[in-house]
Amino acid sequence: MFNIKKVQAHCDIPCKVYDPSVIQYSVLSIVRFIDLINEEIRDSDMNSNNISQLSRLVGVKEQHAKEVKNEVATIWGDYFKQPHMEKYPEIHDLAHSIMMTASKCKQDIDRQNGIDLVEKVNRFAEIFWATKDVSTESKKSLNPPHMDIIVPVLGD
Repeated sequence: MFNIKKVQAHCDIPCKVYDPSVIQYSVLSIVRFIDLINEEIRDSDMNSNNISQLSRLVGVKEQHAKEVKNEVATIWGDYFKQPHMEKYPEIHDLAHSIMMTASKCKQDIDRQNGIDLVEKVNRFAEIFWATKDVSTESKKSLNPPHMDIIVPVLGD
């Protein structure tokens, strides 16, 4: 009836469903993929199977970096409003810095870039939850690379 070819969102309705946990999952994955890429390079003889595995790891690492950028841009652009920005004026520079660091993670396999990205995303999550008056705490991720992430303190 409408002949709709393609629909995408996250969204301009707004749904008011925002959560930085997707970003945190992606950034932890980036560090994990950097570790796996470096292990693959260090431990392999670069036969065709190893080259194929390396190609997949690089592709998925870059996909997760892109997801970090997309999700941060969505929350920064759609969720944060003037009162939030007045209370947390660092949010603009932080969002831009996350974008730039995610790009570095796409461009190379320096683990420090991944660690820096985790730290920036954690600060982003901390600010996000603070704007909702939700307390946070640092917890060790249950998945490799087992880094600390900021999570909301959930009530009953």
